[in-house]
Amino acid sequence: MTDAPDPVLAAYRKSIDNFDAALIHILAERFRITQAVGEYKAHAELPPADPAREAAQIQRLRTLAEEAQLDPEFSEKFIRFVIDEVIRHHEQAREA
Repeated sequence: MTDAPDPVLAAYRKSIDNFDAALIHILAERFRITQAVGEYKAHAELPPADPAREAAQIQRLRTLAEEAQLDPEFSEKFIRFVIDEVIRHHEQAREA
């Protein structure tokens, strides 16, 4: 076995690293927007969570995942994690 780096693997990993960086930037922008939503909801005395919107979003993203050949169960777990974090932020904004 050689110690030389595998150029094919290195190229794949570089692409993965680029996608990971893009995901972080996209999530950061999403959370900047949801922070503004949380502040608005707090000011307007709206509840931090909107179960009907959340259910619609989950279904919409499951459909998108299926169309993109991504496991819809994974996409639901991912977006549920994001939604739960957003709700936590909205609750904090309400308490501030």
